[in-house]
Amino acid sequence: MESALLYDRLQFAVTSTFHYLFPQLTMGLALLLVYFRTRDLLTRDDHFHHVARFWTGIFALSFAFGVVTGIPLEFQFGTNWAKFSTYAGGIIGQTLAMEGVFAFFLESSFLGILLFGEKRFSRQLQWFAALMLFLGSWLSGYFILATNAWMQHPVAYRVAEDGRLLVDSLAGLLTNPWLIWQFAHNMTAAVVTGAFVMAALGAFYILSGRHLAHAQTYLRTGVVAGAIASVLMISPTGHESARQVFEYQPIKGAAFEGLFRTERGADILLIGQPNVETLTIDNPLVVPSALSLLVYYDLYANVKGLDAFASHEWPDNIPLLYYSYHIMAGLGTILVAVMGLALLWLWRGRLFRAKWLLWLLMLSVPFPYIATTAGWMTAELGRQPWLVYGLLHTADGISPLVHSGNALFTLIGFLGLYLFLGLLFLFLMAETIRHGPPEAAPAETTSD
Repeated sequence: MESALLYDRLQFAVTSTFHYLFPQLTMGLALLLVYFRTRDLLTRDDHFHHVARFWTGIFALSFAFGVVTGIPLEFQFGTNWAKFSTYAGGIIGQTLAMEGVFAFFLESSFLGILLFGEKRFSRQLQWFAALMLFLGSWLSGYFILATNAWMQHPVAYRVAEDGRLLVDSLAGLLTNPWLIWQFAHNMTAAVVTGAFVMAALGAFYILSGRHLAHAQTYLRTGVVAGAIASVLMISPTGHESARQVFEYQPIKGAAFEGLFRTERGADILLIGQPNVETLTIDNPLVVPSALSLLVYYDLYANVKGLDAFASHEWPDNIPLLYYSYHIMAGLGTILVAVMGLALLWLWRGRLFRAKWLLWLLMLSVPFPYIATTAGWMTAELGRQPWLVYGLLHTADGISPLVHSGNALFTLIGFLGLYLFLGLLFLFLMAETIRHGPPEAAPAETTSD
């Protein structure tokens, strides 16, 4: 069953990683759509109405692919992770059901109003629909993250007579201390993704000399929102998320920081390669005592290394975990620098003429996607060998009747299917961008 476990994990990793490419964009755009609809409502300016309409179309495209790719994830709980579902289904079923019944239908219903009710409903109702779309999108993220937070830090449960876990307190489940910072960090990262996509499209249109009024609005909004969100993504949300890892999962913290040995006044590694055989870091570049300071606000605090824990409790792929974390942190710093530079040029009135900076914004679009993927790899690789931290090992959660050949077959099938879906999404997105927003008419920026 060892190879079946490997393929089950790979399949869930592939499908969840591909799926999350879409929700992170929709959750980020949802907030920006509220802003555009608010400007439209307050100014009664058709320009913002058309801007909101164009980005609602992009939201809808990403939303549709998110739905299609999200459905297989929940089915895998039954097909590939039957023991886990039997053991913890009484808990994760609650939050997953709430996401579907409350958040998804709220989101999809009001998206329908924005897509098909433009000529039937007033500006006020369209603003309300955008607000409900935002609420539904972020509620969806909250319930999904509540599921993951419980797997990272189990709370509010009781053990039934047959050994299954049941919810002891729904309020406790939804206010898991792990969830608060995880949600804040995740959603600011989603706003960063949405802002980078918006700014990049504005840069593309300016460089190609098309839709200039729209392009400038996209750039202004994307750069300002991206600069704010990228800072918040690092501090306080990223910083506090890392601190709670050291509080609740110190083994994960030691592993992704490459701290093999317990140290007083522990350094932070900027660059280096983990050597698991010798339990050392090759070619290290460090900031002295910075880890102790950031985690415990004390330059000389003692930070537990991996040597403080039994080796069978260590994550099973420390190098990949280490690199995932450092890629996430490094790209996060780059995102702040890019948006900070763009914000400075915007403030000085030179952004729309700075071709080199417009190219930089446009070429930076993959970075937030890579950073969020690396962040989720850090979260999930670091939880190993646990499926439910401290309660259920990953190896004990797979389906006993699904063997390696079955799991490999479906993994190959998903790889082929998602390659097709990815190409289809890129084609449809390219067509949407090529067609562009409505051309500005002389009366477009006047009031009704």
